[in-house]
Amino acid sequence: MAGFLEKLKLIGKSSEQDYIEVDLSQFEEPRGSNEIILRVAEMGRIEVLPEVKQEIYNGNIVLADIAGLKRDKAALDRAIGELKKAVEDVSGDIAGIGDDLIVLVPKGIKIDREKVVGGKD
Repeated sequence: MAGFLEKLKLIGKSSEQDYIEVDLSQFEEPRGSNEIILRVAEMGRIEVLPEVKQEIYNGNIVLADIAGLKRDKAALDRAIGELKKAVEDVSGDIAGIGDDLIVLVPKGIKIDREKVVGGKD
């Protein structure tokens, strides 16, 4: 019986050599992967359209200045159409703000189209 107890004591003993360090970062989500970023886009040229759409597909909010596209009605209509399609693809929302800005939001965020107004004094 004493031999058995001695073996149990040896099983419970370990040295630093018995342990290895495990890098748990491989099991963690990348930092910021679930963050939503507000991106500002200046759409003076139709060539920036793919980058703006990519931001929408990445789940970010985009505030786009379309003033530069207003000189070319065909380019403006194309850009707005493609942005609407991209927003539909991600079940998001799109709305105009004034004459020169549009906001595009991903799924899970809805745009309230009623203005916030302060109370009268």
